[in-house]
Amino acid sequence: MAGGNLSPRQKMINLMYLIFIAMLALNMSKEVLSAFGLMNEKLTESNEAASDRNTSFMANLEQKATDQPEKYVPLKSKAQQIDALAAKFNTYLEDLKGKMVEGLDNPTDYEVMDKGDYLDENFFKGGKLKPAGQEFMDQMAAFRDGVAKILAGEKGMEPVIKDVQEKFSTDPVKRGAGTVQWLEHNYKGFPLVASLTKMTQIQSDIKTTQSEVLSTMLQGTLTSEVSMTNYTTILKTSKSAYFNSEQFDGEIVLGRTDESTKPSRVELTLDGRRLAENQYTIEGGRVKLKVGAGSVGEHKIEGKLIFAQDGEEIEVPVSQSFATVAKPNSATISADKMNVVYRGVKNPMTISFAGIADNNVNASAEGLSRVGGSKYIMDATRIQGREVTINVTGKIDGLTVGDRATFRIKDLPKPTGTVRGEDGSVQMQRNALEISTIGAKFDDFDFELPLRVTGFKFKVPGQPTINVNGNKLDGSAKAALLKAKRGSDVTIFDIEAKAEGVSVILKKVSPIIVELTN
Repeated sequence: MAGGNLSPRQKMINLMYLIFIAMLALNMSKEVLSAFGLMNEKLTESNEAASDRNTSFMANLEQKATDQPEKYVPLKSKAQQIDALAAKFNTYLEDLKGKMVEGLDNPTDYEVMDKGDYLDENFFKGGKLKPAGQEFMDQMAAFRDGVAKILAGEKGMEPVIKDVQEKFSTDPVKRGAGTVQWLEHNYKGFPLVASLTKMTQIQSDIKTTQSEVLSTMLQGTLTSEVSMTNYTTILKTSKSAYFNSEQFDGEIVLGRTDESTKPSRVELTLDGRRLAENQYTIEGGRVKLKVGAGSVGEHKIEGKLIFAQDGEEIEVPVSQSFATVAKPNSATISADKMNVVYRGVKNPMTISFAGIADNNVNASAEGLSRVGGSKYIMDATRIQGREVTINVTGKIDGLTVGDRATFRIKDLPKPTGTVRGEDGSVQMQRNALEISTIGAKFDDFDFELPLRVTGFKFKVPGQPTINVNGNKLDGSAKAALLKAKRGSDVTIFDIEAKAEGVSVILKKVSPIIVELTN
């Protein structure tokens, strides 16, 4: 070599130069080692902050699952499974890092961590992996494949699954013309501090994966909540019923109907009466009432729906109303000339307004009095004239409506006299007439007004007229009847009759003619 001709002085200079170069190289290596150590510290701090965020998120998720189980329990279950995988892998890495620095006097003296003996001896043997090296690969695969399996089929999770598979991939790595095992490529022959930093980076990826999974799941839940498929249209009106002359002021608004939006408690009243649990169900985000429509008129539903949110109860007030109208089970058919009331009797009447409760209906007219509900009595006895007008008002939704109807006033019809229940001209045997009852009735009259006969006049041809008290022949009348000839006509007239509850004098009762048959 040419170096053999150098002078001792030149050899000394060259040796010193080599020592100087080596010292520079040594100083550069220490700076790089320190840089790796500082990076490891920063990653460790970042991981602690990420752990706190994920712990807080899981605690919040626990609360939401308690408040709204239908919505958040499935999310909580998957999050807990991934949290368990992450905890297991992170604990393994932390234990491994502890073993790697176990023999060092100062674990933060990064400048002495220039060797990779621990991993080289424990992970590798020739071109193969030792059991410890294979365990590292298995831990990576268990986390990667476990997360992918849990998230499989979850809407919106495809990017997260792809990211996990890439970050935690253990596929062979290209090197030159061939490939080497992933573990060898990343950890064989590397300084201890570099391997520590890489493992801390894996721990960071684990926590980042947790955050991505939880935030993506929550975002999917929020997106589902605001999806228009979870809304329906609701017609909102200022009152429960409208008149045909009014302007309809309804508003079409959106309402939530998704199954997961359920109140934790329901406190409702119908017309001031508290609803029992069997009077409503909660279906698809709706509180479905199961109560009778009630009486005709307006009904109020009031109270509140109570939702659990962040451990507190949020109350949503309820104030709605609906109107009940009478079921049409018959047609309204009236004869225009038949609006009639009779003088001297209690005329029963029904007065109501469709869709308005009876207690909100008032009717007024001379002689009109209310019995109860929609039932009234018209007494036209003292009314002067031949007509009476009934005015009716009703109140609904704060408005007053009115109507009127005019009725003709008629006297009671003329009663008809009867003997043995028969009227007009009657054929009868003498002895039958002696014991028959004289009566009176109203023909074709809708009122049930039984008449009581108190006296009458009895005339036999050729004999003087006899005044009889009561409703049967007395001795004088019977004596006169004995003198009547066969085939003669006996007349019963001026029949005096009275009706219970009638406050007017009845018209003259029509007479009866009896033809004697013996």
